[in-house]
Amino acid sequence: MKKKIAAACMAVFLFFVSSSYAQKSSAILRGGVNFANVTINDNGNVDDAKTLTSFQVGIIGDFHLCSIFSIQPGLLFTGKGTKTQSGNEGSANWYRATSNPYYIEVPVNFILKTPTGPIKFFGGAGPYIAVGVSGKNKVDGAILGAQFSSEEDIRWSNDDPSTLNQEEGSGFGIMKRFDYGLNGLVGIEASKLVITANYGLGLAKLQSGSNSGEDNNNKHRVFSVTLGIKL
Repeated sequence: MKKKIAAACMAVFLFFVSSSYAQKSSAILRGGVNFANVTINDNGNVDDAKTLTSFQVGIIGDFHLCSIFSIQPGLLFTGKGTKTQSGNEGSANWYRATSNPYYIEVPVNFILKTPTGPIKFFGGAGPYIAVGVSGKNKVDGAILGAQFSSEEDIRWSNDDPSTLNQEEGSGFGIMKRFDYGLNGLVGIEASKLVITANYGLGLAKLQSGSNSGEDNNNKHRVFSVTLGIKL
């Protein structure tokens, strides 16, 4: 299943990229830092203290429809997640737990750019879909000065969107493999470099199981700052 989804994501991306080259558009090799978090209530609020620093790398197509409007599909390897910490590292009693899942993500953003000048400003928005491929849950801390640490791979649900309300492979401590949501972004574009600030608003709940209550609030939130090089 994971290989099929990754192949489908690649096929969609290659279609858009090939179209962009046909229209004398460009592709952008991109990487940057993610500041990831998870919502804690129905209003979409997050606890800033739980922000987890991660990264993303990938390639973005820039398919120009006219001088000020373009479509930018992409294929990204991106880290999300959150952390919980009590006390300060190095003290006699402290605790830190991190969950850092990694996804293959396919965004499709619709971009408006300023029309002229050596430097262009742009902004846009669009949907994304993502499939979880790896990740770690880690716990570190100390009790009365005695250190402890553990690490395990994230367990993923075998569910896919075609099963609708009947989730396959669900269970306590298992993360849903599929994520989807919306992006909003702004940035600056020069002749060869592109700087972008992006906010990813996840719409899929993270924990597996269709009838859970409190964890329905938990959805990904990722603010990222990236540097791109035009190819």
